[in-house]
Amino acid sequence: MVGNVQMQNELQTDYLLTEEHLHQYEQDGHLLLRQLATQPMIDYYRPLILSEVERLNQETRPLEERDTYGKAFLQIQNLWEQSEALKPFVFARRFAKVAAELMGVAGVRIYHDQALFKEPGGGHTPWHQDQIYWPVDTEKTITLWMPLVPIPEEVGSMTFVSGSHHRGYISKLEISDQSHKTLKQYIEAEALPQIEYGAMAAGDATFHAGWTLHSAPGNPTPHTREVMTIIYVADDTRVLEPDTNARKSDLEKWMPGLRGGDFINSPLNPVIYRKDQS
Repeated sequence: MVGNVQMQNELQTDYLLTEEHLHQYEQDGHLLLRQLATQPMIDYYRPLILSEVERLNQETRPLEERDTYGKAFLQIQNLWEQSEALKPFVFARRFAKVAAELMGVAGVRIYHDQALFKEPGGGHTPWHQDQIYWPVDTEKTITLWMPLVPIPEEVGSMTFVSGSHHRGYISKLEISDQSHKTLKQYIEAEALPQIEYGAMAAGDATFHAGWTLHSAPGNPTPHTREVMTIIYVADDTRVLEPDTNARKSDLEKWMPGLRGGDFINSPLNPVIYRKDQS
């Protein structure tokens, strides 16, 4: 119990960003931060995350029987709802404050979290923009992507297209072979710069904007790429009237009871950081 209290206190501590960090994120739409979570944090919370992923995973098909999306990763969502023990990690002030400062907003709410586990031999994650799924009337959205284990060079971080967040809604294609082909052609035709951060340690984290184009390589190693992600949206954001089935589904799932024009304030979207709060 003492360890738990100590860990929760650590999750309230600040991670200091520099002006260079803020400038890079604004310019590129993505950023790597080393040791956002300390090794003791990872040591404490990783077993809890693994336990929930194992308990909640319903994918039993071998890789060769899945489609491209299914081969990319096992996806377990909103762990904070499933486990009181994990809630302090997902709701960590340390992480949320960074998200708010990078976006230049006074507060953030959670959209949802998800564990993304790329199995040994798992396939690539096709090019896509996250925000095609999100019915939110703002560009102030951001995703934290944190490995729970060391990621070697051959697996690496995601690959980002720098500056693509300034282009907004590029394609309505959901993650698929078609999105990969279409967006790859777009990136090459526009000669857009791509950046991949290489090897990452457990507790390092990338942040990327909702409109930032990104993909991820497959996993050629014998070890699972264990990653935890948290998606944040600026406080005082309103729901965007869904214009696609994907956005209609997200509205029902992640903002239950809300309609277009409502403030995003469902029980699943609590404020987890405000600048004026201690």
